[in-house]
Amino acid sequence: MMHDTTTTADLPLQGVRVLDLSRVFAGPLCTMALGDLGAEIIKVEHPVRGDDTRDWGIRIGATNSTYFNCANRNKRSITLDLQTEEGQNIARELAKHCDVVVQNFKFGGAEKLNLGYDQLRELRPDIIYCSISGYDRTGPEASRPGYDLVLQGETGLMKINGEANQPPLKFGTSVVDMFTGMYSAQAILAALLGRHRTGKGKHIALSLFDSGTSITAFHGLESLLQGADVPRYGNEHPSIIPYGVFNAADGPLVIAVGNNAQYVKFCTHVIQRPDLAEDERFKTNMGRSQNRHELTPILSAEIAARKRTDLLNDLKAAGIPCGEVFGLVDALTSPRAEQAGVVKTYTTPEGGSAHVLAPPYRLDDERAPLRNPPPALGEGTNEVLRELLNLSDEALSDLRQKKII
Repeated sequence: MMHDTTTTADLPLQGVRVLDLSRVFAGPLCTMALGDLGAEIIKVEHPVRGDDTRDWGIRIGATNSTYFNCANRNKRSITLDLQTEEGQNIARELAKHCDVVVQNFKFGGAEKLNLGYDQLRELRPDIIYCSISGYDRTGPEASRPGYDLVLQGETGLMKINGEANQPPLKFGTSVVDMFTGMYSAQAILAALLGRHRTGKGKHIALSLFDSGTSITAFHGLESLLQGADVPRYGNEHPSIIPYGVFNAADGPLVIAVGNNAQYVKFCTHVIQRPDLAEDERFKTNMGRSQNRHELTPILSAEIAARKRTDLLNDLKAAGIPCGEVFGLVDALTSPRAEQAGVVKTYTTPEGGSAHVLAPPYRLDDERAPLRNPPPALGEGTNEVLRELLNLSDEALSDLRQKKII
């Protein structure tokens, strides 16, 4: 695999150990963020099927997939059958050696496995324990499973996405899961800081519903203020004009005119229509927003009459934010992406090569490293159980024969 130069000792969470009992997306994204920042992540998986996402997306090697790989870099995978008492006991022993536990079992599932917060707090009083669920753990829907698609519908997100004349549209990626994972990581970091000050642990609870409502942001507040859903604007901005995706003569581009001064430059130097800057209806952004149905067709026609390269050059010369609209392959293989180092290549256990996205964090101007590529199922089982629990080869062989690992 490709090795980054930054070492774990250079990272802020060096020395923090996390027991990752989560699977699918929100929980694994949370623990991956902690791993990117230097924590040791011990991911516990079922001995046969592993994390569900190992069977999602496109297969990579014998046990990995594109979906699994996007949420599980910088981790070690161990296998444990948590439906057995012996598997549960091993997990409890591991928890004694961990600072943080993250789980997203169905409500009450962790407690049935003797791995709930109160049960683990008895073993390690200062444990930081994060529970991720679909809905409020104290409410009437606590037992409902949480799925990103369902929550996008129930939190109103589908109604702010897409074009006004189209039916509700989900986001192109699992935004509720992703925000929940990031919110969970933020809360864990705060709890670690709090424990450093007080010596006390914390039970953190995140729900997909809470995260989904948070993502509605100003759209949600405006809808509440008006007592009605805000309109959908597709690729346009609800309150800034012109700001969106426009079609040039030879392809789409993004134009983001952020203030009135930029609008004057846009009209004068880019589309050579100073009259649109002088028109009283369009002089202010508020006016442009109120008269968008008159202005937008005019601007769209002017842009459509010009080539994209010419527009981008003129926009950049005028200091107006702009860009091309790339497909994923072009975006991830562009000179910009290569210079930034956002994609890494590693060697799979089978000898092939695969891509993995790099951590997004830069610390002291250095990108947080890819210390470990997404692990094959159970590749770290023997090593972790030897290191932390001092299990012998004989004990490990016995566990394997019993199919506990």
